[in-house]
Amino acid sequence: MANKSVSSKLENENSDSSEWSSDDEKDKSRDIIPKNIPKEDLKAKDKLNVHVRKRRKGVSVCLTHCRYDVIRRVAQKFGYKEVCEGENWNMYWTDLSITVDRKDLLARNLNRMLRLFPRDYNFFPKTWCFPADLGEAITYSRLRKNKTFILKPDAGSQGRGIIITKSLKDIRPGDRGVCQVYITRPFLIDGYKFDLRVYVLMTSCDPIRIYIYKEGLVRFATSRYKEPNGVNMTNVFMHLTNYAVNKHSRTYNLDTEGGSKRKLSWFNSYMKGLKHDVEAIWYRIDDVIIKTIISAYPVLKHSYAACFPNHDIIPACGELLGIDIIFDKRLNPHILEVNHSPSFHTDTDMDNEVKGAVLSDMFAMMNLEHCDKERF
Repeated sequence: MANKSVSSKLENENSDSSEWSSDDEKDKSRDIIPKNIPKEDLKAKDKLNVHVRKRRKGVSVCLTHCRYDVIRRVAQKFGYKEVCEGENWNMYWTDLSITVDRKDLLARNLNRMLRLFPRDYNFFPKTWCFPADLGEAITYSRLRKNKTFILKPDAGSQGRGIIITKSLKDIRPGDRGVCQVYITRPFLIDGYKFDLRVYVLMTSCDPIRIYIYKEGLVRFATSRYKEPNGVNMTNVFMHLTNYAVNKHSRTYNLDTEGGSKRKLSWFNSYMKGLKHDVEAIWYRIDDVIIKTIISAYPVLKHSYAACFPNHDIIPACGELLGIDIIFDKRLNPHILEVNHSPSFHTDTDMDNEVKGAVLSDMFAMMNLEHCDKERF
């Protein structure tokens, strides 16, 4: 699941994990043995439990298409055995995904929902997909000459290929990508632009079941923000918050409390200190995340049914997403990106702590020990 997509033969969502939040209530049960059961039956039950425990020991995971060491470390911590593709496995981790995360597909899904529900889907910047919407975007730019635009490759990542511009006249008819109106007045912390990396676990798409992790990352730009002009528009350290970009800045700060990357728990404490309603902020964040995933629901459901026609009761796969949120000056959250493959590199102790905990709780929720790989 995860920045990747994970396929598992069984996931048990009755497994409790303190850092994941969901609207689903989790039933907790325990075995109750009446006093009047004969001793012979109890002995038989004990033998059965021993047999079941023996069968549940051999949890295996296939990480052939996984490039992150932290995932292997977490799997080893759980005592899971790594196997190859041709062997039986309880979970198959892959860095491939379906349709939630591609920038062009995400834009089309959100624009479609905006046309249907304009009041509910106003949480992302005005967006066009090139080349299909090029004419409409150019017309818009001519009528609103004060607007700034941000251009992104349709399948790019880590800030590669992003351009900020005041004019769309240099766009060629065959160019592919996504164009958005740039949020020129974002909410700033100490004069710096930032975004939130929120981890979202999707364990089922029919019905949709989503868990939002309570810890994550706050990623800062490394140059003080100024509204785009002819001088600073090419300054990626001012306008982009991607860690992959800003780690190359001379002013990148590794401090965990006042540096260029911090925890969501720090953000919550900081906003409380400014007398903001943190619970209300997260209610709005949760709302836009859920609506974003709902926008892709028809395609997700169709793809799932086509790939797993026999898994109509037990979920066969899931996804761990990294969703990037930015605030405007009024503290309204906006969706920046949905990453099916959020980075699980652990360059710092903070990365290792946050990402290791996300993965540990994800594995615990999947409860692979109860998966019978031969049956499913």
